[in-house]
Amino acid sequence: MATAPAADQRRLLDVQALDTRLDQLAHKKRSLPELARLLELDAQVADLYTALVTSRTAADDLRRELAKAEADVEQVRARAARDQARLDSGQGSPKDLQALQSELVALGRRQGDLEEVELEVMERLEAHEGALAEVTTAHQALVEQKTVVETDRDAAFREIDAEAEKVRGERATAAQGLDAGLVALYEKLRGQLGGVGAAALRGRRCEGCRLELNPLDLDAIRAKAEDQVVRCEECGRILVRLPEPAQA
Repeated sequence: MATAPAADQRRLLDVQALDTRLDQLAHKKRSLPELARLLELDAQVADLYTALVTSRTAADDLRRELAKAEADVEQVRARAARDQARLDSGQGSPKDLQALQSELVALGRRQGDLEEVELEVMERLEAHEGALAEVTTAHQALVEQKTVVETDRDAAFREIDAEAEKVRGERATAAQGLDAGLVALYEKLRGQLGGVGAAALRGRRCEGCRLELNPLDLDAIRAKAEDQVVRCEECGRILVRLPEPAQA
C-alpha cells in the first residue's frame, strides 16, 4: 500500500476510534463484575448441592433405619400381646404357662432394648433433618442470589449490545467509500498490534505508541506527498498526518 487520499487517511482515524470503542465494549462485556460473581456462586451452589445430596441420602438411610427399628419393636409387641392373651386364657399346662411368663419377661426386656434403639435413631434423624433443613435453605438462598445476578448480567449485556450495535452502525458509515487498500492494511495492522492499526501524528508524537519521532524521521515524513501512506518507525502503525494549525 503506497498511497491513499489524505481525506481517507484522516477518516480512518474515525474508524479507529469506533473500533477502539467496540473493543472496549467487548472487554466490558467479558469483564462484568456479575460474571466473576456468578463463577463464585456456581462454585458455592455446586458445593452446597453436593452437601445437600449427601445430607438427603443420610436422612433417607436414617428413615429406613427408623422404619426397621419401629418394625422390630412392633414385632416384639405383637408377640408379647399374643403370649399375654394365651396366658390370660389359662389354657395349657402349668409348664406351658410358666414358659409363657418367662417369655413375656424376656420380650419385655427385648422391647425395652429395641425402643432405646428406636429412640436413638429418632433423635439422630431429628438432628439430621434440622441440619438438612439448614443446608436446603442455604442452597435455595444461593440459587436465588444467582438468579438475581443472572438478571443483572443479562440487563448489562443488553445495554452493552445495544451500544455496540449503534457503534457498529456508525463504524459502517465512517468506513463507507474508504480506499480499499488503506482499509486492508489497517485491518491487518489492527490484528497484529493490539487493535490499533492507525494513529494520528500530533507534533512529534505518534498517538499509537506514544513515542516521539526523531527529527530526521519527522522531516522525512513531512516531506512525503499528502496522499502517501506513512508508517510510524517505532510501532509500524499507519501514521495519519493532520493539517498543521493555522498560524496567527
